[in-house]
Amino acid sequence: MKTYVATPENRERDWLVVDATGQTLGRLATQIADRLRGKHKPEFTPHCDVGDFVVVVNAEKISVSGRKREEKLYHRYSGYPGGLRSRTLAEMLDRRPEEVIRLAVKGMLPRNRIARAQLRKLKVYAGPDHPHAAQQPKPMETDK
Repeated sequence: MKTYVATPENRERDWLVVDATGQTLGRLATQIADRLRGKHKPEFTPHCDVGDFVVVVNAEKISVSGRKREEKLYHRYSGYPGGLRSRTLAEMLDRRPEEVIRLAVKGMLPRNRIARAQLRKLKVYAGPDHPHAAQQPKPMETDK
């Protein structure tokens, strides 16, 4: 019996929508990363992108435990001396709540070109509306 290997011609991608209201950031990000990679499918192939598209709505209503809102820091570096900039999670949620979920999912994907393509299939929106109604996304079941 031969081992099945998925190819770009025979992959099937679904569109899923996730409501992030009240969800814990890390637990939600792991489930999204698995869906983007396609690890939930029996035809998962590590070297081929077989994952689904994921649309996340209400990113501004994400929840975290403990004092992470004040203590968790996000760093950016411009490349120049003294160019390190830091923001807390609370500041990031005020300014760009979509980026918080995107960075959490990005950290859970491998560091290669397939993961960069998989991250482009993640669509995150701060509010409850999204422009992907034409794709008819199905709701994704998440473990609370």
